[in-house]
Amino acid sequence: MKIDDEVIKEHGLSPDEYSRIVELMGRDPNMVELGIFSVMWSEHCSYKSSRMHLKNLPTTGEAVLQGPGENAGIVDIGDGLAAVFKMESHNHPSYIEPYQGAATGVGGIMRDIFTMGARPVASLNSLRFGSFYHEKTAYLVEGVTAGIAGYGNCMGVPTIGGEVYFNDCYNGNNLVNVMNVGLVKTDRIFKGYASGIGNPVMYVGSKTGRDGIHGATMASDVFGEGGEERRPTVQVGDPFAEKLLLEACLELFKTDYVVGIQDMGAAGLTSSSVEMADRAGTGLEIDIDKIPRREEGMTAYECMLSESQERMLVVARAGVEDKVVEIFEKWDLDVAVIGRVVEGGSLTLIEGGEVVAEMPVSALTEEAPVYDRPSKRPEAQDSLLSLDISNIMKLSDYNQVLMWLLSSGEIASKEWIYRQYDHMVRTDTTVLPGSDASVIRVKGTDKGLAMTVDCNSVYCLLDPRTGGAIAVAEAARNLTVSGARPLALTDCLNFGNPEKPEVMWQIKEAIAGIADACNTLEIPVIGGNVSLYNETSGHSIHPTPTIGMVGLIDDIKETTTQWFPGPSKFIYLITPTPTPDEEPEHGLGGSVYLRVVHGLEKGPAPRLNLADEKILQKAVLKAIKAGIIVSAHDVSEGGIAVAIAECCMHPENPIGAFIKLDAISEGVRPDTLLFGETQSRIIVSVEGDDEEALKELITSFGLRCEKIGVSGGANLKIGKYIDIPAEMMKKTWSGALESFLTSGSPTF
Repeated sequence: MKIDDEVIKEHGLSPDEYSRIVELMGRDPNMVELGIFSVMWSEHCSYKSSRMHLKNLPTTGEAVLQGPGENAGIVDIGDGLAAVFKMESHNHPSYIEPYQGAATGVGGIMRDIFTMGARPVASLNSLRFGSFYHEKTAYLVEGVTAGIAGYGNCMGVPTIGGEVYFNDCYNGNNLVNVMNVGLVKTDRIFKGYASGIGNPVMYVGSKTGRDGIHGATMASDVFGEGGEERRPTVQVGDPFAEKLLLEACLELFKTDYVVGIQDMGAAGLTSSSVEMADRAGTGLEIDIDKIPRREEGMTAYECMLSESQERMLVVARAGVEDKVVEIFEKWDLDVAVIGRVVEGGSLTLIEGGEVVAEMPVSALTEEAPVYDRPSKRPEAQDSLLSLDISNIMKLSDYNQVLMWLLSSGEIASKEWIYRQYDHMVRTDTTVLPGSDASVIRVKGTDKGLAMTVDCNSVYCLLDPRTGGAIAVAEAARNLTVSGARPLALTDCLNFGNPEKPEVMWQIKEAIAGIADACNTLEIPVIGGNVSLYNETSGHSIHPTPTIGMVGLIDDIKETTTQWFPGPSKFIYLITPTPTPDEEPEHGLGGSVYLRVVHGLEKGPAPRLNLADEKILQKAVLKAIKAGIIVSAHDVSEGGIAVAIAECCMHPENPIGAFIKLDAISEGVRPDTLLFGETQSRIIVSVEGDDEEALKELITSFGLRCEKIGVSGGANLKIGKYIDIPAEMMKKTWSGALESFLTSGSPTF
């Protein structure tokens, strides 16, 4: 095929990028080479619009064993063990084909974990769908949920946490961000290096087919209406084959046969071979004819760009090829020596005994374009931030308002979704989905790992820098209130078209906010993913920089959950102490209350003082470890009223509470008092004997510790504003999502 302007455009390359390729190669590329450049230089693989900004994130820390640049990040958790984790997106594929898109996203992130030598022990996800009332939303929710459950359950890896949001901005681009956590011995970590001249390059796993070709390129482009024409670029997963691949790889890792290993994810055999060679500073020679394939007549172009699932690339020590073959054949998997490590730093492809492609590895990696794209604060931003709450109508029935919020897409229980996931397989899950963070025990130790995912995209729309910082702070808060010390985070940065200056401004600001929070809270970023071009017919998603975070519980008996454990527990609100000159904030900007009740998505995002946040988390964690606090829950979407309601909805027996907010209500509008989303607030409960100990500890940090009530009774009563049976709240909250999916409307 002749390479003309149309072919170049179809491969997602600009004329300038093509000219750069010609310059680097000293000649025009052929079609195979063009295809390889197109995927390696795609936004999905090269991060060409975000790379220069990602360098501002802190990536080192006391516990960090592996930061960004490998398949997954690693942190030391003591006792010779490490936690391996990462988050990835599978947004575009999941919109086109929700079941397979979500399923292969789960499979891909698990391979990122076990290619490092770790056994996957837990999965989480962050899912974003369009409006409750959009015609495609129910179909996407059901398909994505089934795909995650179908793959994860078959793999025997528990899905133990996540978040689900609904917003009009995702009508044309749902987000499926998947996270996996594994455990590995610190002396058995494996990395993706193609080292050792002459060492064999081995293909293991499932056969190669034509599914997923140009998947990475498709993920780096905007949608028009529909998207069904992209179905051939969506991969097809087989979790049973991946389960075999996992066990075979873990068996292989017990030997000394492996020099380097990497999964074939986005861009398939191309990215795995190129990235492994690049890290080692070597070249690779690959014989296309030796690649196991399931379809007749596949070309070198198709073999290199296929994103068929459940495949790995292994560089083994010379002389042990037969032993590697023996392991994978025992597990009934394809295995073949397809090439060797060579000098010279080039990727050379041979087909039919002839060279069909030869490219410098550095041209595909280090020389990939890096753009400092123009950025511009949107002209409408000031209007978006303006909010005069005196124009917001005061309502009289706050019982009704609370029930509206509890049945909204942001706050309603997501049990309909997570009950389809197996969250108890491997029997290590100690805190199930539904609390601030989920927890697993680390076998053979007294320790636990807490994990969470978090992002409020409305805050990020209003103020991307503050929104990015809040995502980090709340994820850390979720771990803290569970009794865990945050170790590190992984992120999944979801944005619209970076070629639009307004979107690029959002990207830069959000990354800066994440960096601000990470630096202050001393939480390094050890890996992640960037998903851009989440736009359909010119309509972009809200900026959604999702944060996945893992924390360590030194003694799993010190774990806390958000629910009041029973009656007669005294309830306290812990917050920073305001300075005399600090202007009180209403906290309604970007709130669920404002959007659900008044149909407004505007106002200033909540303020965040990171220094105060750090002290708050340190104090609460100390009180939990001292055994003073028996439950803890952070105040987030929906404000204090929703947070207390969530504390009442114990999974086994809902319980009421009597709350008085007199100490913080003077001169405050009822709706801002109840539903404002001011940051850095934590609700805790204690036994009566521990009240003084709590107040003494918390105030020693310079924080405010206000007694606001006691648990017990059948109703939640908040001052003169709210009086609702706890059973009624739970019924509404727990049934809203299922009611929407089955009848098209929430329960309330």
